[in-house]
Amino acid sequence: MAAHTIISYALLAAYISAVGATDYTVGDSNGWTISLNYMAWSTKYNFTVGDALLFNYVKGQHNVYDVTQDTFRSCNATNGTLKIYNSGLDTVNLTTAKEYWFICNFRDHCTAGGMKFAINVSELAALPPGDVTSPPPPHLHPPPPPSAAVRQGINWSYCAILLVILWCVSFH
Repeated sequence: MAAHTIISYALLAAYISAVGATDYTVGDSNGWTISLNYMAWSTKYNFTVGDALLFNYVKGQHNVYDVTQDTFRSCNATNGTLKIYNSGLDTVNLTTAKEYWFICNFRDHCTAGGMKFAINVSELAALPPGDVTSPPPPHLHPPPPPSAAVRQGINWSYCAILLVILWCVSFH
């Protein structure tokens, strides 16, 4: 009986991981560049823990600063910089439910070029009580556009954990 419970919870964790992870390309097909309204872009999506932001830009012409709210408001990254990305193809994993603020710290890109946005990342929605082994209900909403949802797939680390659990259960 305990093995059935462990397996059920492992399957639930793998399912939540699989449906919860989406990569969003910042700026969609335009990428991270000057003169786009990134605040409007960011309001089109509901970001949850496990998602990732993909920043595509020309290396040496832009960068990405993960900053505090005060730094975001002032566009002055002298203080309040949490992390700097500058590869031209950066992935920011959204691992915590909180508010995030991003700017480009290149010349006047934040102030005059509009290269700044904030997002609120929430926890994954809990599944309703019931049988954890039953299949999920069908989606009632259309999937996000292909440019926003680059990847929706299984987090393979959960699959590895599930295989270890199944192996342990079968030999005990």
